[in-house]
Amino acid sequence: MPRLILLQMLALLVMLPVEALQAASAYYVYQLPDGSRLMTDRRQRNPDYKLIKSSRKVDKLGKVVAAGRTNPTVNYFRFEDIIQTAADRHQVDPALVKAVIRTESYFNPNATSRVGASGLMQLMPKTASLYGVTDLYSPRQNIDAGVRHLKYLIQRYRNKLTLAIAAYNAGEEAVEKYQGIPPYKETQNYVRKVLRFHEIYSNWP
Repeated sequence: MPRLILLQMLALLVMLPVEALQAASAYYVYQLPDGSRLMTDRRQRNPDYKLIKSSRKVDKLGKVVAAGRTNPTVNYFRFEDIIQTAADRHQVDPALVKAVIRTESYFNPNATSRVGASGLMQLMPKTASLYGVTDLYSPRQNIDAGVRHLKYLIQRYRNKLTLAIAAYNAGEEAVEKYQGIPPYKETQNYVRKVLRFHEIYSNWP
């Protein structure tokens, strides 16, 4: 490329406003007032949200999000109505939904994993898109899509809860490959945790 053309292109980039450069990115990480961090594919207009980083690559932002402090105050009943509504609509045990949320995000709607799983039920962007989610961090959308996905897995594995839970964590391909719970320490621990919390929430007063 001729040097003159290259210099002209660089000059144009320098002249672009910051907003334009940010708009070209697919994902944004914001610092929230409570110290936690939010990753989203939509720009936030809240003046209390401080933009930390933007990128097209989710995995590049995972560590940035993980570096943020998680709000230690947990309100287990904050999303009770949303959980109950979604559970009733899709005929899934609400105790199971709560158990998955407790294990996945500790009831933090802004939780984001290093691989890009987001929100209360830690939906991956691809899974979320299958259920029409437009905002991964919307508790209502996230829970409804997560419950629908749980319903699908429970039906796929003919009500074998351990397999449905394992597939929620490790994916259906892994469950099919090993014809059962995959021999991954993370998944095996995950299944045990969800089942334990399921029992607790089933007997919740």
